[in-house]
Amino acid sequence: MRPVFHLSVASVHFGQPASAVRALSDVTLTIASGERVALVGANGCGKSTLLRLLHGLALPTAGQVERAPEAHQAMLFQRPHMLRLSALGNIALGLWLRGKRWSEARTLALTALERVGLAGLAQRNARKLSGGQQQRVALARVWALAPQVLLLDEPTASLDPHAKREVEALIDEFASSPCAMTLIFASHNLGQVKRLASRVIYLEHGRVLADLPVGEFFGGQLLQLQYPEAHLFVKGELV
Repeated sequence: MRPVFHLSVASVHFGQPASAVRALSDVTLTIASGERVALVGANGCGKSTLLRLLHGLALPTAGQVERAPEAHQAMLFQRPHMLRLSALGNIALGLWLRGKRWSEARTLALTALERVGLAGLAQRNARKLSGGQQQRVALARVWALAPQVLLLDEPTASLDPHAKREVEALIDEFASSPCAMTLIFASHNLGQVKRLASRVIYLEHGRVLADLPVGEFFGGQLLQLQYPEAHLFVKGELV
């Protein structure tokens, strides 16, 4: 499959050179179209920065980032921003800004809300919805834009168990669509990683220390022998 992203010795530093924080250091990786890639590691390891780098929200301090120019991408944050509009309006506005007529944008927005099971709340103020409902509205907003690449930063971290299952099922459904969407997500939930990912990238202190198919990452022996830091993380013993 063709590459969607290629990073070559890419680094991201924040602050002045003398005291800069190294959020990412010398990351080299390629992500192909249709892959489901999970980014894992402790807080502060660089997962969010890597997602922002891939999406163009952060620029490399050194190295190169190449993106497939034809691949339309979207990013969903842990706490999605809801405009002071109805759930329907939050979705329709994005479509209108992309050139759709308002009547068409509203029709497509309602279809998107039906897709996530929220058509009955179309006229509800989006900011007054529950956290799980807001995340589903955000997913509907993304789905309506039909991206080829979807980046997610801890998409279920602040949700209750029921809402987590609903949002995770929607992510799985979107990624399994016939268009072979590329899915890249950061998560602390290793069960979620097992269910959604085909590949796992483990980061520590801004560096990629392991990059394996999901079966090998959780398989035990190879991880323990070749990637001891990642093995300790999976066992919950990393200090």
